[in-house]
Amino acid sequence: MWLRSFCTLVDVGHFTRTAQQLHMTQSGVSQHIRKLEEQLGVELLVREGKQFRLSPAGERLYAEAQGILLSLANLEHAVSEDPPFEGRVRVMSPGSVGLKLYPKLLALQRQHPKLIIEYRFAPNSEVEQALAEAKIDIGLMSARPTTAELSARPVTEEPLLLVTPASLKKPNWQSLLALGFIDHPDGSHHANLLLGANFPEFQHCGQFERRGFSNQIGLILEPVSMGLGFTVLPAYAVEAFHNQKKIRIHRLAQPVSESLYLCVPRRGALARRTETVIAEAERWL
Repeated sequence: MWLRSFCTLVDVGHFTRTAQQLHMTQSGVSQHIRKLEEQLGVELLVREGKQFRLSPAGERLYAEAQGILLSLANLEHAVSEDPPFEGRVRVMSPGSVGLKLYPKLLALQRQHPKLIIEYRFAPNSEVEQALAEAKIDIGLMSARPTTAELSARPVTEEPLLLVTPASLKKPNWQSLLALGFIDHPDGSHHANLLLGANFPEFQHCGQFERRGFSNQIGLILEPVSMGLGFTVLPAYAVEAFHNQKKIRIHRLAQPVSESLYLCVPRRGALARRTETVIAEAERWL
């Protein structure tokens, strides 16, 4: 502020007009110049009655100050600017919804190359923790967060599907026992929801022989397609599998869906680029 007053005074050449331009009093301008001189330990103005001229130190300061004030103006602009299609947006979700959403967000980035999408796949607990620690901007979860620090709203429902090898036309309890279960990080949870609602014999996943496990969402159905077992997965993961002819999707008598929640931290306003990505996510989900 003192430096701006000094440079304006040099440009205008008059204390009263400087005060008017800066919406200050004349004594306020004089005080700024005096404080600047005290801070630098040099005389900046040589006063001659009501007139003044720059001292050698004042001339040097004025020459350097132009670049400083320009840099400050640019900094203020950069800090206050909040473009909707520029900057980094960090997203995290379970794998199934990620298979659906990530390609759509990449298409958005192709339209706006200065918008940088960082996408991570993780289970609900890790998504919630990353949001709470401000490591991501947007989280998608298949359960409401447990902490009040996060805001959550449902955006869609994703059906859970029983998937078997293509050779099994109509599953029953005995055929599932014979096949065995292909597990994944949410396998027991999904099986409890879907099989528990449709098979009175079901008690827990341990009733099935465990025939395999994968934590890669795109690979869970590979052993199923080879006839090695069955699994329960959300619909987006099933739709994304590359070899649909080798699997069979069974829609059971009692459909079960998981709600998907879009979660963000409650603290602070969202950047416009984050709002852009949220709008795109809601459009596709």
